[in-house]
Amino acid sequence: MSIYEKSNIEEKESLRTLSVIVDNQPGALARVVGLFSGRGYNIESLTVTEIDKKRHLSRMSIVTKGTSLTIEQIKSQLSRLIQVRLVRDLTLEGPFIESELALIKVVSSGLNRVEALRIADTFRAKTLDVTLESFIFELTGKPHKIDAFVSLMRSLGDTEISRTGVSALSRGYQTETELLNKIVSKKVKS
Repeated sequence: MSIYEKSNIEEKESLRTLSVIVDNQPGALARVVGLFSGRGYNIESLTVTEIDKKRHLSRMSIVTKGTSLTIEQIKSQLSRLIQVRLVRDLTLEGPFIESELALIKVVSSGLNRVEALRIADTFRAKTLDVTLESFIFELTGKPHKIDAFVSLMRSLGDTEISRTGVSALSRGYQTETELLNKIVSKKVKS
């Protein structure tokens, strides 16, 4: 097989979790989302929170799907945005923790109500609200765990779902503090 034949082989798309540190200022989220939509990339999940009030920094946890080339393009283009301070591909860097929170309302009656409670107990879901016709459960965990729970609840009755999106951090003792200090000090000197 020649090198030219290999280039015709299509790489399968995979989910990737990116951690993006940005300046916490108006328009930063819009620019990141605009980059994705303007180039036809999809965001599977997006969460944003301020992580450093003193330096006005926020973390975006972005789950996206693409080939290795597509993900490299996304990371490169994100790095060029003025508000972006750091882009990390947690999926490639090694082990990381991801978690999500979901609220699931289930409207059911009869034996389905008992089954809903049994399933919620198995998944360690917290019951937040109970009426004669419905439950609202709170569940945290990996996205596939929440997907499985939602699928089971849908089989028991009408459901309504609200999910926060994935939050992610790399495992281990290393943090971004030293790297962020370097980045922020470069910004101050410029």
